[in-house]
Amino acid sequence: MSKTYWVYILKCSDGSYYTGSTSEIETRLSEHQNGSINGYTSKCLPVKLVFSDYFENAYDAVSAERQIKGWTRAKKEALINGNFDLLHELAQCKNETNFKRYEKNENQT
Repeated sequence: MSKTYWVYILKCSDGSYYTGSTSEIETRLSEHQNGSINGYTSKCLPVKLVFSDYFENAYDAVSAERQIKGWTRAKKEALINGNFDLLHELAQCKNETNFKRYEKNENQT
């Protein structure tokens, strides 16, 4: 029997999001909810599970957790809402050195 690993996002009572990963999602959610994990979520109870996805190995789950933790609130909300088109749009670089902008400007001259 293979083990399943999870990445999850909790919405805290103050409206913030917390992202974590675990191999025992039911247990971990209970620990967050009852405040037995001394940390961020214990100060903003109650928390609500708003997103979860599973992986077949711990490395992939932890990698996804780290990636999501670096995202903006808008990107996290697009993921939570299953709006993958918006998620893709928000992931695109929008600075002056963006290749797509450079290419567009070159084609206009």
